Amino acid sequence: MGHVIPFTCVPFPFIQTGRKFTFDYYFCKSQSSRLVSIAFNQFFESSFKSIIYYVMKKIFMYLPAVLFTITTAAQTSQEKLTAEILHLDSAFWNTYNNCDTAAFKNYFTDDVEFYHDKGGITTTAASLVEALNKNLCGNSNYRLRREAVAGTVNVYPMQKGNEIYGAVISGEHLFYITTDGKPEFLDGQALFMDLWLLKNGTWKMARIISYNHHPAEYQEIEAPPEKLDALTGSYLSAQFGAVSVERKDSILLLKAGNETYELYPKSYTEFFTKGRDLVFKFVMGGNKPAKIIVYERGVVADEVIYQK
Repeated sequence: MGHVIPFTCVPFPFIQTGRKFTFDYYFCKSQSSRLVSIAFNQFFESSFKSIIYYVMKKIFMYLPAVLFTITTAAQTSQEKLTAEILHLDSAFWNTYNNCDTAAFKNYFTDDVEFYHDKGGITTTAASLVEALNKNLCGNSNYRLRREAVAGTVNVYPMQKGNEIYGAVISGEHLFYITTDGKPEFLDGQALFMDLWLLKNGTWKMARIISYNHHPAEYQEIEAPPEKLDALTGSYLSAQFGAVSVERKDSILLLKAGNETYELYPKSYTEFFTKGRDLVFKFVMGGNKPAKIIVYERGVVADEVIYQK
């Protein structure tokens, strides 16, 4: 007989995915124990991979839902903030347009700062209310109305960590003027940016910036050549004498004395100039113009009578 190597075997339980299986294998102190150990390692590695696969499968299964929930919560928070700031902004400008100075001051922090690219700096809520009372609301025959340009207004949150402490609202706004009971006219436009701060649960404006003020820009349209040709001819002005109107491509040229004005159509009978708030309204008499009413900053500046 060959040489027999004595060894001792101990029963060893194997565990797989939570269930215990007892095999007729023994952890033996012999050469064969290495084979059993290798088998166990391979078995354990396979089980570990199965567990990892199971966990990762669950993660990727629920991850989209978790991300969707987080994104939806963020969007809901942004939408809520935007709606609240837009509401406050609208209410504030309503007090401004109606010269309601008693309510007007409630929207500011005491140390508010107002920056205007033409009018300089005004600080403190008391000074702003005084300026409104003295200037814009001091003359009953004069009214200024502010209106935001639709589609240009945006709200941005100001945060420290995950906590919102303020918001910035920015966009474009227009200014309309009414004088002596005459029809309201568009006077100018500008950009704005306001900082609202949330203190003790109440929103207040802390910084106001109004800049890039310039004459109102009218929307130019494309007028057919025959529509423009129908307005050409000789006119007579009490101020400038002989006036001529001729077509140049898609616009009209009005010549009065040594001045030539480029007239851009905003309708088939109303034209405007760029760089100066002048509007020329052609009043028709049948198929021919009867006269041109010239408006400067919304006020009638001249009437030019058609000759031929």
